[in-house]
Amino acid sequence: MSSDGNRKQFWKRNVAKVPGSIQHVYGAQHPPFDPLLHANLIKAGNKPPPATPGKPKKATTFQEFESITSDAWDVGDDDDELLAMAAQNLNIEVVMETANKVIENHSKQQERQRLDDTTELEQREEDTQEEAAEEEEEDEEDEEDRVEEGDVTSPELSFASQSSPYTDGRLVKSHSEAPIGSPKDAAGECAALHRQRSLPHRPPVIPLVARMADQNTSGTPAMTEREASRLDKFKQLLAGPNTDLEELRKLSWSGIPRQVRPITWKLLSGYLPANAERRESVLQRKRQEYFGFIQQYYDSRNDEHHQDTYRQIHIDIPRTNPLIPLFQQASVQEIFERILFIWAIRHPASGYVQGINDLVTPFFVVYVFEYIEEEVENFDVSSLQEEALRNIEADSFWCMSKLLDGIQDNYTFAQPGIQRKVKALEELVSRIDESVHRHMQQYEVEYLQFAFRWMNNLLMRELPLRCTIRLWDTYQAEPEGFSHFHLYVCAAFLVRWRKEILEERDFQGLMILLQNLPTMHWGNEEVSVLLAEAYRLKFAFADAPNHYKR
Repeated sequence: MSSDGNRKQFWKRNVAKVPGSIQHVYGAQHPPFDPLLHANLIKAGNKPPPATPGKPKKATTFQEFESITSDAWDVGDDDDELLAMAAQNLNIEVVMETANKVIENHSKQQERQRLDDTTELEQREEDTQEEAAEEEEEDEEDEEDRVEEGDVTSPELSFASQSSPYTDGRLVKSHSEAPIGSPKDAAGECAALHRQRSLPHRPPVIPLVARMADQNTSGTPAMTEREASRLDKFKQLLAGPNTDLEELRKLSWSGIPRQVRPITWKLLSGYLPANAERRESVLQRKRQEYFGFIQQYYDSRNDEHHQDTYRQIHIDIPRTNPLIPLFQQASVQEIFERILFIWAIRHPASGYVQGINDLVTPFFVVYVFEYIEEEVENFDVSSLQEEALRNIEADSFWCMSKLLDGIQDNYTFAQPGIQRKVKALEELVSRIDESVHRHMQQYEVEYLQFAFRWMNNLLMRELPLRCTIRLWDTYQAEPEGFSHFHLYVCAAFLVRWRKEILEERDFQGLMILLQNLPTMHWGNEEVSVLLAEAYRLKFAFADAPNHYKR
């Protein structure tokens, strides 16, 4: 069997069971796992831990896949108020016009960027040629001066007598005595320099959370005139005695300014009523109710029938956004433990499932912004008043609960919601980009192997947190955003990488790519284009499901 065949078979049989492999849930945080290297280590005598006797077999059912992917991620539920929102429709013309404008503007900006890069490259090449010509002229003048002074060196020695990294300070009589690799190395360095010059400028390193919530383009946090106008519209809409939720959804679809995001999310999720007079009493009642749950249930976390749930939560919390210092603070981790444990106790049909811990983070960050102006990434929450922290905790719990109420079948026994969505994604991609679909089939990549995580944690492991917050602005505004529109976002996200996917020519390469997609430098612009494409797919297929069935 070929080397590629060995890799593929070893992968399918063993990788899913190896902690730290890319099939491992948090694998995006670890170096890629090489099955053949693992096999060679075994042959060399480095035995792995004892495995279960018997020949490993390929997972043929979802239950088997779930059992061998023990560190997998989950989310989920639905709520009456959220379902009531789903019955209302957005203005199709408004959103389609927005989608088309976003895509058109993005295309124009890319074209301008390409022209700028080309012009800059040509200018650099001209400058390099001019500098080379000037140096050559100077060398000729120096040579003439040496000839006039009688200091003439043999042509064969003149090259080698100069200081060179290849001569180690020794005199080399001719090119042939220089180390064999020297010309190639020099050519390689020149080629690398040329490639570096020809690449477009990389955008500045962007913080994972801080200040990115308001950016429409990478690296430009200043508010534009258009953004200031949108903020005014939000404030006017929210200032009325009864907020028009339909208008608020339309305005929120293309992003919510950071200053009004906390109140807007609470309204769109159904946590707060549209009537302004009732909001304060509802907040007080819901916050008291949550801390009543803490007093009633939290002490039971060490009871025999709850200790396994609490232990898993306690293990998962430090893994939550490990690159962001905010989430590594002990007080923040304690808040997350209480939120997740209380939710699990109150939802015994699913209980806690790994990955739900990720879904707390966007709410927590947004509601911290309600009390601070500075960057949140390195913010010390202990500087907040105790009442503010309690409010953030209770609000995060209730809004996360509203979200999970809409996708709870993702986390009940056998996770039927995820199974249906992954199957629907496969059918949709087969219709919108047959080349990508056939390429996946050719190398035996099953959608469940990568899209399980996309559905289970709503792409949170594929995108920076700043992008997730922007994505959720639209999910909150879109009817059934988390449960239904997310499918079209996943389809648009997959097809977005079609060039990279088609360039991969083996199973392992495809899996590494699909579980480590390069989105670290994404900002609001990229998310807006993704959402516009997703809406176009929904507009074409949502009301005609047979269109994506063969």
